[in-house]
Order: sequence, then C-alpha cells, then structure tokens
Amino acid sequence: MERDDFNDLDLEEDEFEVLVLVDDDGQEHSFELIAELDIDGKTYVIVAPLDEEENDEEVEISILKATFDEEGNMFLADIDDDEEWEKVADAWQDLVEGECEED
Repeated sequence: MERDDFNDLDLEEDEFEVLVLVDDDGQEHSFELIAELDIDGKTYVIVAPLDEEENDEEVEISILKATFDEEGNMFLADIDDDEEWEKVADAWQDLVEGECEED
C-alpha cells in the first residue's frame, strides 16, 4: 500500500479502510484500520481483525508500527520495545477517552 493511499482516509461513517496483512506462514488476514497515530515522528496503526467470527465478546485490537521504504511502500511490524509500546498504547487510550467525552 502506498503511503499516499494510506493517508487518504476521507471515508463515510459506514465505510472503513481494510488492510490485508500476510503473516510469516504466507496466510492473508484482513484488518479494519481503526486509527493512525503519529508519535515522535513515527507512524503507528490501530487495527482490528475482520476474519474472526463476530460475537458479543470485545474485539481484540492490535497496535503495529509502520515503516516505509524508499518507494513509499508501507510495512507493518509488532512493537518489540515495551516502553515504545506503552507510549503508543497510552496515546491510543487518550484518543479513545477524548472521543468518549465528546459523545
């Protein structure tokens, strides 16, 4: 996915961006892009799986770090550093709490 395409998130409320990620075994998994966060000059994405069966349980979200190659192609990876992960998780929590207060 090109960086310019990724940042073009002018979507109607009932539409959402879908990211298809390939795991280490070559299996494709579809995720809903929930948010994009820019923290300390780095880009992170919040995604929720689409291929799991829907039920009354809460959906488990994932926080991934985005990197870009010279051509602008985006690659997503887990955040290995605990301090970095906590900083991003706190920023996501602040965003969610801020949206809840607006409602």
